Amino acid sequence: MSYEFHVGQKVVCIDDRFKHVSIDQGIRKGEIYTLRWVGEYTHYIDGTFFGVKLEELHRGNDDGPEGYGAADMPFRATRFRPLVKDRISSLRKLLAPTPDAPVEPTKPKEKAKKKERV
Repeated sequence: MSYEFHVGQKVVCIDDRFKHVSIDQGIRKGEIYTLRWVGEYTHYIDGTFFGVKLEELHRGNDDGPEGYGAADMPFRATRFRPLVKDRISSLRKLLAPTPDAPVEPTKPKEKAKKKERV
């Protein structure tokens, strides 16, 4: 999933479930948020991922007993999608050919053989 996120953009949360985490992370599925930071983030346990930080939520230092020791750790961008006002238009863009996409040659249609009457 590759979205083009940018600071100031409105996004909607599509995944607020955290496996093996007992502490509430603050985001809610279906809620709308504003991005304040976007970029690649490397964490010593979670590895490198594309992350986002939200205007509406500052996570603070994650230094509790179950914490990772990260300061204001971003969420994975895959938990969000851009907020779209015109959903039909955004879906049409997916169908439109892109200049980078290879064009497959079309095969000529074969004529159907006529059935002989017996």
